[in-house]
Amino acid sequence: MELPVTESDIAYAESYLAAGDLETATPLLERLVELAEEYIDESCQATDAVQYFSFADAFERLAYRRVERDPRELVQVDAPFDRLYAALAFAYVGAQDYVSARNALTQAVRWNPMNCSYRLDLAELYRALGNTQEWAALSHSVIERASDGRMAARAYANLGDFFLEAHNALAASGCARLAEKLAPEDRRVQALTDRMVRERPEAAEASDKEALAELAAQGVETSPSAEIAICLLMCASDAAAAGDRNEATQLTVRARGLIGDEACRALIKLIRESDAELAQERAEDSSAPADAPSREEEGPHAEP
Repeated sequence: MELPVTESDIAYAESYLAAGDLETATPLLERLVELAEEYIDESCQATDAVQYFSFADAFERLAYRRVERDPRELVQVDAPFDRLYAALAFAYVGAQDYVSARNALTQAVRWNPMNCSYRLDLAELYRALGNTQEWAALSHSVIERASDGRMAARAYANLGDFFLEAHNALAASGCARLAEKLAPEDRRVQALTDRMVRERPEAAEASDKEALAELAAQGVETSPSAEIAICLLMCASDAAAAGDRNEATQLTVRARGLIGDEACRALIKLIRESDAELAQERAEDSSAPADAPSREEEGPHAEP
């Protein structure tokens, strides 16, 4: 079946959404979703061997492979179905139909599980619908997938609010400290910090070690994913090799924002050494180019 929805179709509908014209945007988006789902039912059925996604770039694909450990063949569809569902979700939000918005945004996450903005927006919809457990669970899921400091900081800020509601000021303080380190200017982070000062000022007396130990005891990672940082730096290396210095710089800055300068430098060194070893192995084996592993299969897995 020929793909019935294109990126330009989605962008056209999004233009009405951006202009605030929900009466035009919503039926357009609903019709595009109908067409997309007919195509999905016929041509994109997941099996034990294959799954379909609409990742935004090579980094997201690599990150999904390494974080989720999904062994199936990953097939990229030729239209951004995640954007389509996300646009429809925001149209429903504008109409205050939060249940329909939640359902649509769930599909956006399904089509691009590495997009943390979708996850955080979906978390807020669950919170608006009174499901604080799912709000916290989705926020938690962002920490191991976040590819920039602001997304991770917002996830920690959400969890900080969750722990405050659960009367665990020490864990909330751990969240606040990590969020401030990652994105001190973010309004959600500042809101949590202000709330901590107002409601539980005594938590500031605890040491970082105590606060983070309590957070870890609650099952929350006390740093963003090193695996994501590795993926960012691998893609930065590839971009530099291809002559795209702007992309390489952007990806490296994102990695640095997640794990810091020192860990970032150590990983860059490790990746360069790994790439050099691989190049040497390929040069010594004339059959290697035909069977050479992709970034999804190669590269260091070490923690920084």
